Amino acid sequence: MKVPLITEFVARGESPDVLFWVGCAGSFDQRAQKITKAFVKILNHLDIKFAVLGPEEACTGDPARRAGNEFIFQMMAANNIAVLNGYDIKKIITTCPHCFNMLKNEYKELGGNYEVTHHSEFLQTLIDSGKLKIEGGAAFKGKKITFHDSCYLGRANGIYEAPRRVIKALDVELTEMKRSRATGFCCGAGGAQVFKDAEKGNKEVYAERTEEALATGADIIAMSCPFCMVMLSTGVTEKDKGDTVKTLDIAELIAMAEEL
Repeated sequence: MKVPLITEFVARGESPDVLFWVGCAGSFDQRAQKITKAFVKILNHLDIKFAVLGPEEACTGDPARRAGNEFIFQMMAANNIAVLNGYDIKKIITTCPHCFNMLKNEYKELGGNYEVTHHSEFLQTLIDSGKLKIEGGAAFKGKKITFHDSCYLGRANGIYEAPRRVIKALDVELTEMKRSRATGFCCGAGGAQVFKDAEKGNKEVYAERTEEALATGADIIAMSCPFCMVMLSTGVTEKDKGDTVKTLDIAELIAMAEEL
């Protein structure tokens, strides 16, 4: 698998067309690593001229800011901005809505101004332009898929249709949960909640959302966020539905359809 570092481009006196921001989950979480690999396979398949920062990429600081540690956030953000600006990065793609929101909206106040695209928008654009043609997809024919809206992709940035259009490019039936789009329900991981113990209550947030997803009768619960993937995959496993209901990122759906 070809994953070029930004330093390789610099050594040749070149620049990538886009930087792929992998994110902490995509780098270190075993489940999210599969999403990263699927997306890289798509980039390689389409000969997209991309690069990653590799060991120079650090956490965006999103969990620190959400948890209330503004000092740590600003230290991390300042370091990342220095690295990105040092390489004169203009365009960034990421598979994580948390990284997407931070890089696109919150780095500006600290001098980080970039054109940031979430991979759902990126894939949708490729499909609409004809650059990405779904020629396979037999494995999904007749399958029922429901899509879970990530809070930072949906309510925070108003991106609802892009991931759905990617799913509809497959020969599948898209069915909605009772709470979706602007009235969607959190997976339970946002706001740094994934890193702390649950507070007192009658039910875990991810359990509630998993029940809504399973109630659709879908064969696949599709997502576009590694944090949502962790939470809902856990929920499906706890409901003993792991053998019959799959949890997949939209990048994995496309990679599987194209047999990459």
